[in-house]
Amino acid sequence: MDILSIVLIIAGLCLFETITSIDNAIINAEVLSTMGERARRWFLLWGLIFAVFAVRGLLPWLIVWMSTPSLGPVGALTATFSSDPVVISAIEQSAPILLIGGGVFLIFLFFHWLFLEEKNFGLRGERYIATQGVWFFAIVAVLLAAIVWFALEKSPMIAFGAVIGSTAFFIVHGFRQNAESAEKKMLSG
Repeated sequence: MDILSIVLIIAGLCLFETITSIDNAIINAEVLSTMGERARRWFLLWGLIFAVFAVRGLLPWLIVWMSTPSLGPVGALTATFSSDPVVISAIEQSAPILLIGGGVFLIFLFFHWLFLEEKNFGLRGERYIATQGVWFFAIVAVLLAAIVWFALEKSPMIAFGAVIGSTAFFIVHGFRQNAESAEKKMLSG
C-alpha cells in the first residue's frame, strides 16, 4: 500500500468519524433535553461505554474473528498488531467476505434512502421514485438473489457474506424504526 492510499484512507475515516460524531451529538442533545438528571447520567455513561468499547472495539474484533475463525479469539485480537505473513494472508482471504457484506449493506441503505426516506427533491425523477416505495423490498430481494447467485460461483462463503450484509441491514433498520417509534411516543408525551 503506498503512502497516498494510506493518507486517503485515514483522511476518509477521520472525515466519516467527525461527521457521524457531530450527527450523533445533535441527536443525543435532543434526547438528553427530554430526560431528568439521573437518566442523563445513565444515558451518557452507558452510551459512551457502548459506543466506544462495543461498537469501536468489540465489534471489529468480533468481525475479524468470525471472518477468519482460523485465527481464534486471541489471534484475532493480536492480528491487529501483527505483521506475520500467515496472519496477513488469513485476513486477506477473508476480505472478499467482509467487502461483499459491507457492500450489500450499503447498497440496501442507498435503495432505502432512494425509495423510502423523506427528502427534499432536487433532481428530475426523484419525486416519482419517492412514490414507488413499495418497490424497495422487491428490488433489494431480487438484487440479493442475483448477488448470491454470482457469488456462489466464486465461493459459498462470499455468498454467505452477502446474506450477512442483508441481514445486518434489516436488523439495523428494525432497531432504527423501533427507536424512532419510541422517540415519537416520548416526545408526544
